Amino acid sequence: MDETATALAAAIGARVRSERQARTWTLDQVADRSGVSRRMLINVEQGTANPSVNTLLRLSDALGIGLQALVAVPQAEPFEVIRAGSAPALWTGKGGGRGVLLAGTTPPDILELWDWTLAPGDRHDSEAHVHGTKEILQVREGTVRVTVGDQTEVLEVDDAISFDSDAPHSYANDGSEVARFSLTVFEPGVGTATTTEASHD
Repeated sequence: MDETATALAAAIGARVRSERQARTWTLDQVADRSGVSRRMLINVEQGTANPSVNTLLRLSDALGIGLQALVAVPQAEPFEVIRAGSAPALWTGKGGGRGVLLAGTTPPDILELWDWTLAPGDRHDSEAHVHGTKEILQVREGTVRVTVGDQTEVLEVDDAISFDSDAPHSYANDGSEVARFSLTVFEPGVGTATTTEASHD
């Protein structure tokens, strides 16, 4: 990991550990709730892992805090400004593409804004998100193949698509030029189930 990735991994690890300890949950409890292995969870908390987007989503959902809260530095202002180049890249493709989480809201209804770049041949596969999650994607450069379940659409510049992302889905660049798209993710009721479960422990 480079310095930026190392700093991000350390910040994520500290946040996961802090949120887990605030709930007085053991590593095993978080592992059970998230579906992330105990070994991976330990590595994440120690800042020695470079967790995938899917792993981060599982952890943020289990903790009920949303992905943006897991990876962002808290700010006291009534708004949060993310300066150009300062948002974390949570996914890097083999060809050099990047998935950057630009901004997000707090629970219970999470809204995220992403900036994705796919190099030729890049593909990102995503697990099914929690029930009710929706995505809206607009292509800004190149061509993007979006697959949701067993359905596929090829989108060109300025094309947009919306879909339920509580099914496995992927974004791919089959072309010879770089593709770029904006992505908005809406995830309702984050933390509501976690809060209810915690209150009965």
